[in-house]
Amino acid sequence: MATTVPIAYQGNTSASVPDWLNKGDNAWQMISATLVGLQGIPGLMILYGGVVKKKWAVNSAFMTFYGFAAVILCWVSWAYRMSFGDQLLPFWGKAGAALGQKFLLKQAALPATTHHYKNGTVETAMITPFYPMASMVWFQGVFAAVAVILLAGAVLGRMNIRAWMVFVPLWLTFSYTVGAFSLWGGGFLFHWGVMDYSGGYVIHVSSGIAGFTAAYWVGPRSKRDRERFPPNNVLLMLAGAGLLWLGWAGFNGGDPYAANTDSSMAVLNTNICAATSLLVWTWLDVIFFKKPSVIGAVQGMITGLVCITPAAGLVQGWAAILMGILSGSVPWFTMMILHKRSTLLQHVDDTLGVLHTHAIAGYLGGILTGVFAEPELCSLFLPVTNSRGAVYGGSGGIQILKQIAGGAFIIAWNVVMTSIICIVVKLVIPLRMPEEELLIGDDAVHGEEAYALWGDGEKYDSSKHGFYSDDTQHQRPYSGATDAV
Repeated sequence: MATTVPIAYQGNTSASVPDWLNKGDNAWQMISATLVGLQGIPGLMILYGGVVKKKWAVNSAFMTFYGFAAVILCWVSWAYRMSFGDQLLPFWGKAGAALGQKFLLKQAALPATTHHYKNGTVETAMITPFYPMASMVWFQGVFAAVAVILLAGAVLGRMNIRAWMVFVPLWLTFSYTVGAFSLWGGGFLFHWGVMDYSGGYVIHVSSGIAGFTAAYWVGPRSKRDRERFPPNNVLLMLAGAGLLWLGWAGFNGGDPYAANTDSSMAVLNTNICAATSLLVWTWLDVIFFKKPSVIGAVQGMITGLVCITPAAGLVQGWAAILMGILSGSVPWFTMMILHKRSTLLQHVDDTLGVLHTHAIAGYLGGILTGVFAEPELCSLFLPVTNSRGAVYGGSGGIQILKQIAGGAFIIAWNVVMTSIICIVVKLVIPLRMPEEELLIGDDAVHGEEAYALWGDGEKYDSSKHGFYSDDTQHQRPYSGATDAV
């Protein structure tokens, strides 16, 4: 009896398996996108839910949950093409939907990325991976969602949830898309040759600076929360951190847009740098504060992951170790020493220190990329031929200046645009929760609490359950990173 092979499995003979489709690349791109998505939910969602005070666990987790969903819908409705579509301005693409099958099933292409020599001849052709646009849209969408979630870390424990619901689509539209198009989608920084392999600037500098700026406009947590903000579940926090770390394989490994040799190099460098940074941060805590802080180790892991991101597939393993040493020490110094001596940094209540762990670590990584980028690795990924870091001579010294200028643009844009967005939202909805909600937390904001510890779903009642409070004061030595949070 003759059998009919389903159309989806008819290799190179049907519309569902066209000649240009590479199934391995497509599989890796969708897996990478899912790994990045897992970094946000559940990764950062449970990390935030565990690292904050018990009364803010639900609110902190929900801010990430809502942010992820809102970004994905806005992304396919208009923001993807603003980031990776046809050029409207040197730093912005033309808005448009990414919803129709004619667009999503054709071969992926980033239209503004054809790179020309000064005489007008083509230097590097348009980026055209061997899978459909649907895979590219999804991959880039989860990056955008994670950026928003990272930003949220600066305003946990006091931002009005209704203001956050309005803030997310506005920031995605007017801030994130500009950085993405400028550096990745074919904007002026892309063609100038600024290196950002996987989002040191687009994701981390932008979210860190925007988070710090938003924290300024939202205002501080309650006085009691600022004085004492103990994590409610360190083991849960570590589980979220583990998902964040391993999910970074998709974050950096997916950005060559192919399952190739450069992707493997990027994944290995990512883990080398993260491990080195974690160890350096931990030893600095031991040397100066006499105890290895678990939260400090997580901070060191994050700064290592962030620092290597703009360089992941562009540097050699020895450079990844050096970057890990610096990412474990420079942000440690700015958070643990400089922060406590700076009036400005003390004035702004950045709840989880995203300025240090993301903005400073990301900018550091971007500059170090200009130092260590290896020419052969650069040729595998970058559109500008003969790109190299400073240690390899030639044009490498100029590359450092490009990296500094590229980061400065992202910083300036996010300070200005995030401030404008916060001011506009404030005209309609208060940015900060009312004092009664700040006092109670999750139960007042959501009518829900994170833990039912007192029986079958009962809420805590001091008349029945005895005295308990996560504000209880305990005598303990200064532990460094824990108190910085």
